[in-house]
Amino acid sequence: MTALLLAAPVRRLLEAAPSSALPMTYRQLAEALGLTPPRTIQRVTQALEALMREDAERGRPFVAALVVSQRDGLPAPGFFELAVQLGRFPADPARHAEAHREEFQRALAERLPAAPGS
Repeated sequence: MTALLLAAPVRRLLEAAPSSALPMTYRQLAEALGLTPPRTIQRVTQALEALMREDAERGRPFVAALVVSQRDGLPAPGFFELAVQLGRFPADPARHAEAHREEFQRALAERLPAAPGS
């Protein structure tokens, strides 16, 4: 499944997930989508990047902010690079963690009406 085809199911899954299940790791998201190797995490990150572009275009919080690495609890470096490129995050890497926390909260608040009972 290509990144663009995978983007819609990724968005639906993240918008429907209970708040208690978020943030979700890349691996958890891949498993929830039923993806199998090879390149499962790469496919997930490409879909998330497609969603970031869509969200930026529409002025919405990044739903991709709801997905993090199990290693450090932050999104992968590509998330931050694209967020800066899209003009949504500061260029200074020292401010990325704080920007992510704020974006995570905005994305969580944005999706709640679409996910009652979360």
